[in-house]
Amino acid sequence: MNSKVDWLNLLRRKLITASIAGSLYAVLFGVIIPNPFGEEISSVQDYLWRMVNSTPVYLLYSFPVILIYGTATSIVSDILANKIARNKNSRFEIYLTVLFHLLFGSVLLLISLTASILYLIVDRLLMKRNIDYKWGHTFKSLAVPFLLFVLLMGVINMVDFIENWTIYLQ
Repeated sequence: MNSKVDWLNLLRRKLITASIAGSLYAVLFGVIIPNPFGEEISSVQDYLWRMVNSTPVYLLYSFPVILIYGTATSIVSDILANKIARNKNSRFEIYLTVLFHLLFGSVLLLISLTASILYLIVDRLLMKRNIDYKWGHTFKSLAVPFLLFVLLMGVINMVDFIENWTIYLQ
C-alpha cells in the first residue's frame, strides 16, 4: 500500500465489499428476524411475506452504516494490521485484521458483529480474486443494494395491488 494506485484499488474494493455485504446482511437479517416486532408467524407464507417486508427496511438502515462505518473501519483495520505485522508473516497480519474487524464490529454487539464478519468474509473473497478494481466496477456494485430494494418493493406493491385491485380501480 505504498502508491496512490494501491490506495485507490483498496478503496474501490472496500466499496464493492460494502455493496455486496450490505445487501447480504439485509437479506440475512430478513431471513433470521422476519418480524422485528415479535408478532406471531402462523405459516410459511406469512414468514416469507414478513421477510420480504422487513428486508427493505433492514437495507435502508444498515446499508448506509455498512457503507460508511464499515468501509472506514475496514480500511483502518487493514492499515493497522499491515503496520503492526510489517516484518512478520502474512498469517499474523490476517489474524490482526480479523481482530480489528471484530473490535470495530462489536459496537452494537451481535447486530454489528454480524455485519463486520460478513464484511470481512466478502472482502477476503474479493481480495483472493486479485483484480485491479476500476471505478466502473465500484459504481456497478452500488447498484446491487439499490436493485435489491427496488425488487423487494416491487414485489410488495405487486402483492398489494393483486390483493386490493378493486380499490385501485375506483
